[in-house]
Amino acid sequence: MNAATDKLTVRVFFALWPKDAERRALAAWQGTLQALCGGRPMQPDTLHTTLVFLGVVAQDRLEALKLAAEEVSAERFELCFDQARYWGHNHILYAAPATVPRQLAQLVHKLEDSMRRHRFAFDQREYQPHVTLLRNARWRDVPLPDMPPVHWSMVDFVLLQSDRQNGGANYRVLARFPLGDVSPFTG
Repeated sequence: MNAATDKLTVRVFFALWPKDAERRALAAWQGTLQALCGGRPMQPDTLHTTLVFLGVVAQDRLEALKLAAEEVSAERFELCFDQARYWGHNHILYAAPATVPRQLAQLVHKLEDSMRRHRFAFDQREYQPHVTLLRNARWRDVPLPDMPPVHWSMVDFVLLQSDRQNGGANYRVLARFPLGDVSPFTG
């Protein structure tokens, strides 16, 4: 892309954007894990869980994208990160939940459906909730040590804009979308 094209597009994705205390609790894992695996820790204020990654979107489609997300109705939920894992193919060490809450899986499914209906392209792959903690890490194919569980209380999801700066990413919240209360009709 050239500079003129860059001004007409933005790089965006939907994510779970935790509170500062939740982010600090996960960032506390980084020191122990970096001592074992090396790598570059992610900035604590950027820790998040991607829901649906769209990539480059025309700026003039942002309002339509926000409206498509507003159509998504999903319940609030708790998300517990309780495992450290490693992807050798890209040298990323990340936090993951042992159990994916039903509400999270439904939220991702509904977001993807809405993106399809409104003709937005997005990365289509099996969803694996995670928070990247270290990049350029090195580890063997053995379990990482147990880490203290970190609980996130999710009351909304966000549309984030990603800008590259100094070899890293800077994220800006473009919109928030509330999650509803738990349905009284469970069964």
